[in-house]
Amino acid sequence: MVQSYRDLVAWQKAMDLVTEIYRATKEFPKEEIFGLASQIRRAAVSIPCNIAEGRGKSSRKEYIYFLSHARASLLELETQVMIAHNLSYLTKSTAENLLTSTAEIGRIINGLMSALKGGKVDNQPNT
Repeated sequence: MVQSYRDLVAWQKAMDLVTEIYRATKEFPKEEIFGLASQIRRAAVSIPCNIAEGRGKSSRKEYIYFLSHARASLLELETQVMIAHNLSYLTKSTAENLLTSTAEIGRIINGLMSALKGGKVDNQPNT
């Protein structure tokens, strides 16, 4: 039973992804610390934050709205990972692992959104 946003698999996996992203961008060139590395980190952090914020809203419509923002940040992150790989800031293996994680999280978010739209998920925690 989901009591809090912390119980959501999407949030848990998104938090793991943030950790992976911070580790991967730690090795970026110093001149990118305020450029691409910063953008990638912001996009990654936005994903679990939007999932948590949406879970805290009082209506399904608002929850779906924030999940759609999480999904948009996820797609932004995927694009930035590909750019970083193209610039040789990320190895092929690291980029593939990150993209595998983003794809999984995307499927989970999409499933949660579909369940909310179908009325199969309650937005309010049981207290």
